[in-house]
Amino acid sequence: MNAIPVLTIDDVATLDNVLADFLKKAEAELTVVIDRGGNVISQFGDMTVMDVTIIAALAAGSFAATRELARRIGEVEFNALYHQGNGSHIFMNSVDEETIMITVFGPRTTVGLVRFYSTAAAQQVALLLKSLQKDNHGFSFNASDISGAPIFADTPSA
Repeated sequence: MNAIPVLTIDDVATLDNVLADFLKKAEAELTVVIDRGGNVISQFGDMTVMDVTIIAALAAGSFAATRELARRIGEVEFNALYHQGNGSHIFMNSVDEETIMITVFGPRTTVGLVRFYSTAAAQQVALLLKSLQKDNHGFSFNASDISGAPIFADTPSA
């Protein structure tokens, strides 16, 4: 699993614009972009709808379980999941191999509308995240930089 991307203020603004446009068109309440480990990358909309961190973790687990179900019937994965409630609904779709988009919506819209607009939004999010992996904004990490040596070592007094 790749690391969570480093987002600058400009990246967050770009991502927020994509998510805001999606929410407006789909008439949904909240959308959250997470990695497959359940870590929140971005969120936009009415955050009072739910506890985003808990939903992110549960959604990642749901996607993982469903991936195994898909594998059992000869599919790689199901790229979208829909949970229908009495008033609120959740639609989750795959953005790329590492990312999931969760959308919460109510009775004023339909799953068809959410699904339709989420496809384009997911493609835009995927392109942005892919460009961040290439750019890294000057940040880099090399595992060989990690040392087993103690950071704070006692030195004998002279």
